[in-house]
Amino acid sequence: MKHLDFHPCRRYILLFAGLVLPIVCGGCANEMKHDGINKGEKGMTGFYDHTLTSMNGETVKMAGFRGKVVLIVNTATGCGFTPQYAPIEKLYRDYHDKGLEILDIPCNQFGGQAPGTDREIHEFCTVHYNTTFPQMKKSDVNGPNELPLYTYLKSRKGFQGFDEHKYKDLLEKMFAKADPEWYKKPDIKWNFTKFVVDRSGKVVARFEPTADMAKVEECIKSLL
Repeated sequence: MKHLDFHPCRRYILLFAGLVLPIVCGGCANEMKHDGINKGEKGMTGFYDHTLTSMNGETVKMAGFRGKVVLIVNTATGCGFTPQYAPIEKLYRDYHDKGLEILDIPCNQFGGQAPGTDREIHEFCTVHYNTTFPQMKKSDVNGPNELPLYTYLKSRKGFQGFDEHKYKDLLEKMFAKADPEWYKKPDIKWNFTKFVVDRSGKVVARFEPTADMAKVEECIKSLL
């Protein structure tokens, strides 16, 4: 699978009229409060009640990760943040034996930057980044077809702003042009957004793709 080094926002800029609005606002159907708590939270299930599907079609129960620290990340193979596969893999190799699990969920909702099949994505990641952490089936993380797990994760940790980064201003301007109140919504904003779940199943942190991976590592180490 050929690797293309896309700018994280280039395709939105080029295809603004036809691409930005349905993707950025895709998760607006289930409106949430600014603090990320679902208005219909009563009776909502917990982290361990959810399941995912692996790239091979097998059911992966979150209940199987009881007592583990879990990092969940939506990924893409043709994004400016794609090199984050390397430090994510390093986290897995350094801390897996101490109780860290990583769940990679490819997603093509942001600039169409994960266009391949599950098998092609897996081949790309293993060839270019030697990844060994589990890859799930490519899925939506926003909108009417979003994974129920992501509905839950976003209800627990909403968007709190981008970190200082070379893409920060560009991302903010792009989203503001599409939706003046974009920052109030807990939707996933871009590829490589990360959630950290502690050993008891509590969602303790959300890191935007602009976050320094050293901060992600610090958080994980504190929970192991």
